[in-house]
Amino acid sequence: MAALSLSPDNLPLRITLIRMLKDSQADQAISVAASIDPSSPLQPSEQLMLAQLYYEEGDLARAADFCSPDDAGVMLKAKIMNAMGDKDTAATLYSGLVERSPQLEDAAFAEAIGVLSRRPDVKPVRLRVIANDNTDATEVTRLIRAPEPVINFASVGGHDGVKKQIHRKIILPFQKPSLFERFRKKAGGGILMYGPPGCGKTLLARATAGECRARFFNVELSDILDMYIGESERKLHALFELAREQAPSVLFFDEVEALGGKRQHTREATSSKLISQFLAEMDGFAQKNSGVLILASTNVPWAIDSAFLRPGRFDRMLFIPPPDREAREEILRILLKDRPVGQDIDVGWLARQTSGFSGADLKNIVETAVDEAIEESITSGDEQDVSMHHLRDALKQVRCTTQDWLTTARNYARYANESGQYNEVLDFLRQHGKA
Repeated sequence: MAALSLSPDNLPLRITLIRMLKDSQADQAISVAASIDPSSPLQPSEQLMLAQLYYEEGDLARAADFCSPDDAGVMLKAKIMNAMGDKDTAATLYSGLVERSPQLEDAAFAEAIGVLSRRPDVKPVRLRVIANDNTDATEVTRLIRAPEPVINFASVGGHDGVKKQIHRKIILPFQKPSLFERFRKKAGGGILMYGPPGCGKTLLARATAGECRARFFNVELSDILDMYIGESERKLHALFELAREQAPSVLFFDEVEALGGKRQHTREATSSKLISQFLAEMDGFAQKNSGVLILASTNVPWAIDSAFLRPGRFDRMLFIPPPDREAREEILRILLKDRPVGQDIDVGWLARQTSGFSGADLKNIVETAVDEAIEESITSGDEQDVSMHHLRDALKQVRCTTQDWLTTARNYARYANESGQYNEVLDFLRQHGKA
């Protein structure tokens, strides 16, 4: 400051001082920057620094004057224009930026300024009505579950490695379709999640749809199967067409082995026809599944027909293991949140005592402890919080349900793993000394 007072026209010195002050003393940095003219010979990085400083302090007009011409500066100026209420200019700046640098696409900002993301071109398809059937097209899809509250990965405890894989392989193509389109890579495809029951496969599917900002269709077995010949195939076709019409969308098939089990294990011709229809919908010659993500979960991946697992169908398999200690601790905190709990709760101790427990097992422990607290409250006449002794008693009553699955999976991973599709299971078993 003393040097600047002796040499007030020294622009590099003034910029250096602003850079030193901006994080801890923003008001003083603004005061030092006040005498700098936007037409001064500044480097793009210096322009951007000044623009961000004014933007964060709420001086939008001054911030816009200093925006640099590079990509970061254009994005910042688009946000400034939006904050100033000039959405048209913001949209023009943003559209030109994404056209030039698609990796900077920001779906949330695009929606805020009214710019449609460049989704793959999916032509709406009307649901066809078969002439000899009295069931109309609306009736075909009436059983789809009502939309549940949108959740994201913050609602899913643990599984950080799986979340990273899902983000890279699934979510990014939906968030940055322009970039992936440039590389001729389409959003959508098929993902099969497998693992022990109760470890969060369905929850991860819902969270994935929420992260993709896509319409989520939870398809259950009763939505498809029908006693009349040909109706099951027709319902399946109608569901896929509805998903294509409302892309971007996620079709989730829970317990998919019921629809896509190995054909040699069934003697019913109708089952084989339904599997053939499913395969045709996933990658048939006439189908356009861009923007449609097909998620499926199963506890028995070895029972899935091999035709589903070839490239272009369920070519990406994700192993959803039992949660590790950190994940169990996070899950327990989520389960105990907003419940009346005592000060003696030691979530870390409980997480250490529940190795191999699934998320459903942990929920069972908490629910059992809550039942005991309620019963104690009724007996004593005073409301009792859930305390550590309730959780210890519940732990003695609840058993781990993943061991049988891991034992079966170990046999398949050892002796039926020629293609390497169960390598993740082997790695997990080795890591936990169960291989």
